[in-house]
Order: sequence, then structure tokens, then C-alpha cells
Amino acid sequence: MKKILITSALPYANGPLHFGHIAGAYLPADCYARFQRLQGHPVLFICGSDEHGVAITMTAEMQGSTPKEHVDKYHKVISDFFNKLDISFDHYSRTTWPGHVEPVQKYFKDLVANNYIEKKETLQLYSEKENKFLADRYVVGTCPKCGYDQARGDECQKCGASYEATDLISPKSKQTGSALTSKPTTHWFLMLDKFKEPLEKWISQKNWKPNVTQFAKQYIKELHPRAITRDSKWGVPVPLPDADGKVLYVWFDAPIGYVSATMDWAQKKGDKEAWRKWWSDDETHLVQFMGKDNIPFHAVIFPAMTMGQNEKLKLVDELAANEFYNLEGRRFSKSDGWTIDLEGFFKKYSTDQIRYTIAANAPETSDSEFTWKDFQSRCNAELLGKYGNFVNRTLVFTRRYFPDALPQLGQLNADDEAFVKQMHEIVDQAKEAFSQFKVRMGAKLIMDLASLGNVYFDNKKPWALAKDPAMVNELQTVLALCLECIKCLALISYPVIPDTSQKVWNLLGFDKPLNQFKWDDIAKTPLKDQHLQEPVLLFRKIENEEIENEIQALKSGSLKESDTSLKQSDPKPVSNAPSSQVTFDEVQKIELVVGKIVDAVDVPKSKKLLHLQVDMGGSVRSIVSGIKDHYQPQDLIGKKVIVVANLKPAKLMNIPSEGMILAGSDGKMLEIPFLQNIAEGSRIS
Repeated sequence: MKKILITSALPYANGPLHFGHIAGAYLPADCYARFQRLQGHPVLFICGSDEHGVAITMTAEMQGSTPKEHVDKYHKVISDFFNKLDISFDHYSRTTWPGHVEPVQKYFKDLVANNYIEKKETLQLYSEKENKFLADRYVVGTCPKCGYDQARGDECQKCGASYEATDLISPKSKQTGSALTSKPTTHWFLMLDKFKEPLEKWISQKNWKPNVTQFAKQYIKELHPRAITRDSKWGVPVPLPDADGKVLYVWFDAPIGYVSATMDWAQKKGDKEAWRKWWSDDETHLVQFMGKDNIPFHAVIFPAMTMGQNEKLKLVDELAANEFYNLEGRRFSKSDGWTIDLEGFFKKYSTDQIRYTIAANAPETSDSEFTWKDFQSRCNAELLGKYGNFVNRTLVFTRRYFPDALPQLGQLNADDEAFVKQMHEIVDQAKEAFSQFKVRMGAKLIMDLASLGNVYFDNKKPWALAKDPAMVNELQTVLALCLECIKCLALISYPVIPDTSQKVWNLLGFDKPLNQFKWDDIAKTPLKDQHLQEPVLLFRKIENEEIENEIQALKSGSLKESDTSLKQSDPKPVSNAPSSQVTFDEVQKIELVVGKIVDAVDVPKSKKLLHLQVDMGGSVRSIVSGIKDHYQPQDLIGKKVIVVANLKPAKLMNIPSEGMILAGSDGKMLEIPFLQNIAEGSRIS
């Protein structure tokens, strides 16, 4: 029986989490962990707060607190949020626990000993006024790409370009506004390019999502040495005699937190070496969950760091990377007020309501979003109208006509047999879905089973059977099968809505928790000797007025929290009125920009559409294109195309499309003009 080690990306302890984070890395992992425990596999589900880095020191300084006080505050906020959402970590640690330092420094020392780290003198930005080198988060200046004069030290928030802080024009301190100079300083670099060949060989054996493997393969091709140290006092010290005032960069430090968190778990368990049974055993199956922005670190950088160790440690077996989960069409943003008051939310709504809503629209293959209207619909039409209704009506009816003992299963007719067959098919499909991290499909199958039960109940009309004493045996059979369906419903819904599932389990008369049983045993063992409990309403109806209030609160919060003059407005619509001729000025309105396709995948349930990720010269756009009949996704990656860049964004198959690829067609074939030498981001005129 394989051991399953599950990790979720360590949340950064620089602020509270929101539902977008939960959708990507934590709810899918929790569903998988709960499912695998029901399969009888030994499971260790590990996570913890990521508590080092420049962003934390900067925020702490701005708020007049120490970094430790700051992370203590948000470690509690985050862990309380996970508890509220019923995320079943076996251990939730933090990277400031004392035992974290040793494994991080060991990683560094082994990489040094194996010639994978090089000491270099580089130019860094220095503040004479503050008498220190400034990390990129402390720097602002003019973007070298687009000229935006308030660009951050590592990335331009206007054009999306990435660069070194020393590339900024007229750099200055973000805190004091003083001008900065370049001075030489010493740092240590991880020679990632030395891992190209072993990484390529390793990744070629993985059967991950196409977008994950393609992204990782492309990233490996462009590997280069990367600095792993910072001038700071907050972090894990570089363990070398000539490295005073240097700490290890947070991106190097954080992923080792998975190992150190397991060490923390082992110590609290009373067996310091127990962590090795998970990280040093080839039989362990390591599954890591994260959002797509963390793919490089989990698919390339951390595996490379681990390959450079003297002690053999587990490399990731399954990498479950999910897309982004937005709020009402926009990214969650506390600074813009585009967020949900979580304290208020949980006073009005249940944990299982939000868990199910997120699962039912999980961003597994493309970005998705939370909307208040969808939340209301999921809660009312599905959880209340299908799931809760079926459970309640069956239990009420059964207790009324068979108060002393369970109704007995009699001779099945064709309708009964078809119902049983469909019921068990859905249970098997749910088992397959959860085993492959398909939470969205799992949520759908929960409602499929509830709908199946409701249809069977309605078709059999037990209220009519109860009026005829001659039909008592058939009535018992119908209700016995409905109770069996409820049992299966409790089983397959447990990974997604565990609290409700347990309530249903208890209503069926079970004393022990559902998770003390095995999936197959529950699915195959009929109910017997049960004493049904008095039904309770599992969900309440959410009224229209509530939702309107929530929407207005969201809009009001957005206006209060941010300067409306800085808000991103919708692109001005381009006229599509037919015309036989256009003027030169009208042609000039069309922005044609060279883009490089960095990823291409099929759009599920579409025969013609491909979902492309196109690098526009610093920013990457999502574009949906109807070219599937003519081009294979893998043949497009790396190709340069011409994009209509100022086309009004739209949604196709619920996927954002932010441009259009130019192509020619004669009605039978379609051809895309590919460019060779012009750089991505260049304007075509």
C-alpha cells in the first residue's frame, strides 16, 4: 500500500488569504487527501506559512512592527482561515520554527560541495541615505521597456516586463525617495543551467497536464544562474564565514519548508526521524498542489535543488497546478477593495457552501471565478434543491411509514435494477475523478447522484404506493434503494463537503465517523440494523436581497479602497459596422503586435478552439482561437504570430480571450503567417 505525501504551496505570511488561493492549492489538495484516506492509504498532508523575504520586512517597517511580530500575526490569521475551511492538514508548520534553519543550510552546503553554487560580485542598488543595499521590493523607477515612471524593482505593473532592479532608469528608494547608485557586492548564485540535462530527462517521464509539462520544458531550455542570497538580517543566514549580513533568498528557502515542516511534524509526534519514512523512501508518492504561478519553482527549481543533494530525497511525482480563481471578473485585490469580508461571510454562510461552490467551478484547466449569483444558484438549486431535498424527503417519508426498522429490499424490477446500476456507476466515476484531482468533476457527480435519486423517487411515487396495502413490499424496496443512494451520496460528497457528509452519515444511524470506514466497504456494503435519526435541514435558502447586498458591498468597497482614477477601464469598443471602404486613420486604430505562443492546449468540450498563452513582449495574454482543425497545440509553441492587440476582451467557453491571431482562409484551409526575426512585443505597421 503506497504512502501518499501531499503538499500545498506555502502561503506567504504577509496578509490574509482569499478564496482565490483556496481554489488553486488548498481545496483540491484537501479533497485529494480526504479521498486517499478513504482508500486506506497512509497519507501525510503537509503545509506551513512562508515567513521570510523582503516583502515581509518592508510591510513590517511600514506598519511599525518587527518582521517576527508581522508573521506571527498572519500565521495565526492564515491557520485560522484553514481551520474555518476545514482543510485537513496533518501538520501546518511555519518557516520561522527553529528547526527550519538546519535543512535549508544543508541544502545550500550540499549544493556548494557539489559545485552547483558560485560566488559572484555584482552591481546592486545602494542607498547612501539609508546606508544599505536595497532589494528590488524597496526600489521604484522608470521601466526600461515602456517608460512607466513608478515601476517596481523587479517588474513593471503597467506593461508586465520583468528585469533586474539595476535595469531601472532613475531608480530611487521606495521608502525615502532618495536617488540610488550602483555598487559592487557579493552574492551566491545557483548554477541552474548545470541541471538542464537531468531535468529534461526527468520531466520527459512525467504525464502531467500538457500546459504544465510544456511550460516546464520551455523553462528548462532557458535556465541560467540565479542569485540565491540577499543583503538582509531577516531570513536563514548563509552558512559561510565570508557571508556576514547575507541571507538565503526566500524562493530558495521556502520549498525546503515542505521538508522542514515534515521534520516539525515528526518532532511533535515524538519520533525525530519519522520524516525520512516519507522523504527518503522511493515508495512514497509525492503530490504537490499549487497555482500556475508556482509551476517554475515546483516543476524545475526545487527538483534541481534536490538533485544536487548528497542525501537522496523525493522528487515530485504528481504536480497538480491549477489556474487562477477570480472575483466577479477581476483578480481578488485587497488594496482595490475587490475582495470578500471573510469574517462577515462565515457569519452568514457555511463552510460547505463555499467549498462546494469553489469545487463546482474549480479552475483546473482555465481561469474561473466566484460570483455572488453563481454562489446563490449553487447553494439554492444544487445543495438545497437537489442534495438536501433528496436526503430530507427520503428520511421523512421512511421514518413516517417504517419508524421501527429499515425498509427491507425486495424483488427488483427493471427500473430498480437500472437505478442501482446508474448509482454504482456514478460512485465509480467519482472514485476515478478524485483519484485524478478532478474536483470539478467530483462536484458534478455529487449532483448527478442527487438528481438520480430525486428522479427515481418521483417516478416511483412512494406516496401513492403507501396508500395501497398490497404495494407495501414495493414501497419498502423503493425506500431501501433511496436510503442506499443517500449512503453513496454521503460517501462521494465527503471529500468536498465533509461536514454535511458526516451529518448525512449520522442521520443514517451510524455512530462512528465516516472517515473511519473505507470507500469500497461503504460503497458495497448494504445498510442494515440502522436506526434512522430525525431529519434536519442541511442547507438554508439564500434570498435575492442578500446577494444584492453582497454585490453592492463589493462595489462600494472597491470605490472606497482605491482611487477610481487609477482603475483599469474596459477597452473602448471598436466599431464593427460593415463598410466597403475604410480610411487610413481607421486602419491605424488597429494595433498589430508580434506575439510568441508559449503554451497551447485544447479547450475542453470544443471541436474548434485552442487556448493559447501569448507572450506580447513582457506580458502574457490569454487568447482563444478557432484553429484546432488546422494546427496541433504542440506545433504552435514557440511560434511568433501577429495579434490584434486592442480587440475588446471576450469570454469563449468561459475562458478570457484578450486578442485575435491573424490568419488567412480560402474556406477549405486556414494558414497562420508565422514570423521569424521580429521580436515579440514589436508593433506591425
